[in-house]
Amino acid sequence: MSENKKSSEVKTATVLAFERKLDPSDALFFSGKWDERNASGNWPTVTIHEKSVRGTISNRLKAGEQDPAKLDAAIEKPNLQTVDVATLPPDADTLKAQFTLRVLAGTGTPSACNNIDYRKKLTATVAGYVKEHSFIELARRYAANLANGRFLWRNRIGAEDISIRVAHLKEGKPAAQWTFDALDHSLRDLAESAKAQSVVELADLINAGLTGSQHVLLEITAFVRTGAGQEVFPSQELILERGRGDKSKTLYHVNNVAGIHSQKIGNALRTIDTWYAGAEENGPIAVEPYGSVTVQGKAWRQPKDKQDFYNLLDNWITKDQAPASEQQHYVMAVLVRGGVFGKAD
Repeated sequence: MSENKKSSEVKTATVLAFERKLDPSDALFFSGKWDERNASGNWPTVTIHEKSVRGTISNRLKAGEQDPAKLDAAIEKPNLQTVDVATLPPDADTLKAQFTLRVLAGTGTPSACNNIDYRKKLTATVAGYVKEHSFIELARRYAANLANGRFLWRNRIGAEDISIRVAHLKEGKPAAQWTFDALDHSLRDLAESAKAQSVVELADLINAGLTGSQHVLLEITAFVRTGAGQEVFPSQELILERGRGDKSKTLYHVNNVAGIHSQKIGNALRTIDTWYAGAEENGPIAVEPYGSVTVQGKAWRQPKDKQDFYNLLDNWITKDQAPASEQQHYVMAVLVRGGVFGKAD
């Protein structure tokens, strides 16, 4: 390779960061009756309260602990726990979860980049992608995850009915609104959900927000008929250092209103990656640089397979080796996600 060619190569920036372009708020919980979901009026908030329980020994025993006498002695010791719980009141059978979502333009424009040549090449590459594909493929999948209620997480399981309402807010008022029966939309087959006319319309709006042709602020309201007095499931707080006697489970709340973390909402919305090896069997996963799924203890996009975000991005930007179109969608989805992606010296 000639010295001139070497000197003209674009090197990955050592400082490289992107801001997220799907910006959800926390989802807050309210309670009421299913038949009154269309009526005006405020719904009472779902609060968090403590419960003390006496548990039993149920963990897997080590080889030396399987003596019957030792096990009987262990069972005699109470496993006392104090936990947070959130429930619907006895006269309410429906959970109402509500959050807002900003859709921002500027995907691919770094918030920090210390290499001007890399920045120019990256910006030109993203512009080429947008010219060819726009963001419609990603927008359809984001819209499908709003329609299917994936953001409800465990609250979706076992529900009798789920109604999702998405309103496009302008000057604080709904300019357009769509209603979805979440149970009619598959969590696995996003392409099938994206065929519905209401999902297509919502996707067009999200695409307009990502391309910057329109300001997009959405208000999402989910009504989940789960049963009077039933437990509902806010986010659980991660307490790194618990003291002796502390609660064993702490639930998230905002001013004593139970809720789901905005990060968890964002994770659900970006669960659109079906472009990895194994997707046909495993289904969509959240867009992550290595395809990491913590609950499975697996990274589906291993660097050795050259299908992780860093390999795909570096080959595309620094080596002019454009990946297949479905992997281009994945790379753009990671940029929409945002993060710090610089290459250390």
